[in-house]
Amino acid sequence: MQRPGSIGGSAAIHIRAAGGVLLLAHLALVAWLSLRPLDVPWVMPANLRPLATIRADLALGLPEAARRIGGGLALLAPLGVLLPMAHGRLLASPAASLVRTVAAGALLSLGIALLQSGVPGRVVDVDLPLLNTAGVALAHLAVVPAARCRLRRRAERRQRTALRQDEPAQGRTPTIPRVGIAPWSDALPPSST
Repeated sequence: MQRPGSIGGSAAIHIRAAGGVLLLAHLALVAWLSLRPLDVPWVMPANLRPLATIRADLALGLPEAARRIGGGLALLAPLGVLLPMAHGRLLASPAASLVRTVAAGALLSLGIALLQSGVPGRVVDVDLPLLNTAGVALAHLAVVPAARCRLRRRAERRQRTALRQDEPAQGRTPTIPRVGIAPWSDALPPSST
């Protein structure tokens, strides 16, 4: 049975399947990038003050700050598109979709940060979940509303085309205006008297 507001037809199944496969591939890549041990001789202490790392990155200058902050924004940004794609709802509320997607991205980012605390060579940085969550929100806002609008228009166009194809080839059946009832004297055969 199809969920209310979900995309219908075989195209929807393909979109959801592609979203699910891409989501799993992206999560595997994120796990490999974030949770593999690093062989480093020295590790910085954990950062538990919000925005301290971002300020330090900005102090390094524009190219290095853009690389570091951009990396934090880009790590989980594809989730902003892949989560709604895997869910497959066309008629979802934009605000509710954004909240669900950002909440899922924030929880995943916090989970990664907690898991990193036990990985050798990795350090907990409270700014990374903030940047990751902001990246998810920005990607969602940039892509999902426009994509849903485009898919809705395409679905409406297909529906209109299907309705037109259901009509007979000769067009609509003409309607005949009502004919009044003839008086009985006109309907009876002439009498022989």
